[in-house]
Amino acid sequence: MPIVSMTGFAEAHGAHESARWRWEAKSVNGRGLELRLRVPPGFDSIEAAARMLAGERFKRGNVQATLNLEPQENGRGLRVDAAALAAAVKIAREVAQETGLAPARVDGLLALKGVIVQDETAMSDSARAGRDAAILESLAAAFDALKRARRTEGAKLSSILTAQIAEIEKLTREAAALAASQPAALRDKLQAQLKELLGSASMPEERLAQEVALLATRGDVREELDRLTAHVHEARTLVASGDAVGRKLDFLAQEFNREANTLCSKSSDIQLTRTGLALKAAIDQFREQAQNVE
Repeated sequence: MPIVSMTGFAEAHGAHESARWRWEAKSVNGRGLELRLRVPPGFDSIEAAARMLAGERFKRGNVQATLNLEPQENGRGLRVDAAALAAAVKIAREVAQETGLAPARVDGLLALKGVIVQDETAMSDSARAGRDAAILESLAAAFDALKRARRTEGAKLSSILTAQIAEIEKLTREAAALAASQPAALRDKLQAQLKELLGSASMPEERLAQEVALLATRGDVREELDRLTAHVHEARTLVASGDAVGRKLDFLAQEFNREANTLCSKSSDIQLTRTGLALKAAIDQFREQAQNVE
């Protein structure tokens, strides 16, 4: 089962008696699950149920759901909010006086959000309950479609993460091969430096071996390489699980980066340092993508 992304978009249409509407649902990355519900005045009562619907389907992400009502042909159940209209007219007059532009037209004022609202007094309790139930049903359909969209994005994201994990594994093996040759390289480097400093004199072989062993111990990166290899295995397991593993992958990326930093700081070989830097770049890319996972 592929992992799930936190990004996606979906919509759903609904109707009840003469009312028509459309839900738009979209989500982006987030540390936890946060729902932002945007509904016209008079529909606030559905918020608690909407949050429950979101919690049943999503674990993480900033989810925004917007309810758009379609105008009814006969206008039944609608009314003009006198206070909102008066405020709009006042603002329109002030703007016209300050700018010299033509005053706003009536149709433009009526089109402003909140000027024409649903007349809740014209609906019985049973009619309102039926309408709200139908609205929540279509919201559930929008959330289901959003969940499918996030899974589709997750499948693409899974392929990207799998390729990045393979790159990290390849660079870890390259670093291991370079690290294995470090003692010999250190011995040759130390001999060259001593020859330059001492001239014809030479250091006893036993003392030279001790110095090389000391330098090799300080630059030993086998522990870091073992941890990187273990992290690669864990990353593959998490990606293949299909669960909500975004937080675990983000933490694992931090562990990857910590080992790569230590490897670079211990390195005394230019090639190993370059491999370590390439490893850090690959890990940064992995972390960026992991932050999109639910």
